[in-house]
Amino acid sequence: MRAFILLTLLCSACAPSAPQKLTIAAAADLNFALEEVSREFRKAHPRVDLQVAYGSSGNFYQQIRNGAPFDVFLSADIDYPSRLVQEGRAVADSLFVYGVGRIVVWVPSNSPLDPQTALRAPGVAHIAIANPQHAPYGRAAEAALRSMGLYESVKPKLVLGENIAQTLQFVQSGAADVGIVALSLAIAPAVRSQGRYQEIPLDAYPKIEQGGAIVKDSAGAREFRSYLLAPAGRAILKQYGFYLPGA
Repeated sequence: MRAFILLTLLCSACAPSAPQKLTIAAAADLNFALEEVSREFRKAHPRVDLQVAYGSSGNFYQQIRNGAPFDVFLSADIDYPSRLVQEGRAVADSLFVYGVGRIVVWVPSNSPLDPQTALRAPGVAHIAIANPQHAPYGRAAEAALRSMGLYESVKPKLVLGENIAQTLQFVQSGAADVGIVALSLAIAPAVRSQGRYQEIPLDAYPKIEQGGAIVKDSAGAREFRSYLLAPAGRAILKQYGFYLPGA
């Protein structure tokens, strides 16, 4: 009997531990960049079961405040994770900036519109932007339209996406003629050949400082945060058009 118990204990000690599940709530503009980051992270940390959900930063902020079981929050506006830290709903020393986003005017490749003049084109019926109520890229788009003196004239034409990825989908599907979307989506390999874009000058809208925080502390969450901010992670973000603070 003792031998059986000893053997059972030894087998238990030798058995591989279950993968640690790590769930990331990520802003929709990270859709393509983070997929690449995640792929490389999984290679380096095979014992972490990494899962990513994409959506609007404002909605994720509310969900986390209401107890949604995310481990890490990557927002398109550092204000949201900063608030979570202040409210005691994210780890105090985990707040970080991972990049600065940019916006562009995007039209499908088969469109006769020129992205440089599309917002002013009289034949345009619908212009897609993310919902400014909860999407930082939507607020940036609205600010840019106001800065260019176009907001009042195009306001009746605006079609609001739930997040910046859905905003792009509106234009891709033909539900909108032109859209103001994230540069990180426009230059992604899966999208690059589908359209043309013109970057909106940075001085036309407030700085899109993107940041994150650890919501539920763990070794896996710390490892992911470190990987994203390390040279390998930063190189991928740069490849997708994110300006890197301090670079």
